[in-house]
Amino acid sequence: MEKTFARAEELAGHIKEYVDNRIAYAKFTGAEKTSKVAANILAAVIISAVFVIVLLFASFALAFVFSKITGEFYWGFLIVSGFYLLAGIVVWVLKEKILRIPIMNAILEQLFKDDEDEEED
Repeated sequence: MEKTFARAEELAGHIKEYVDNRIAYAKFTGAEKTSKVAANILAAVIISAVFVIVLLFASFALAFVFSKITGEFYWGFLIVSGFYLLAGIVVWVLKEKILRIPIMNAILEQLFKDDEDEEED
């Protein structure tokens, strides 16, 4: 009888160790996925900032080109502003299709990419 209790205690110890290992694995997996998503977001923010600076300088250059063509500075800047207003309206109307869904898909792909790789192996 004592041998059975000893085996049951040993089994309980193994089960506890297994559960602890699974919890630690889940924590590490969560930390890894979170760091990947955070790194991707940070990279996107940095690339976006560089893109905005390039777009700003290109906008000034284009505004000066239109100013030279029209002969007045304000017309060049108004034309460029009109382009941006039109682009803003298009983005606002299509925001669900061109912004939210692709961003959501990219985040979900990052979160579940490792799970799919493990299942294939």
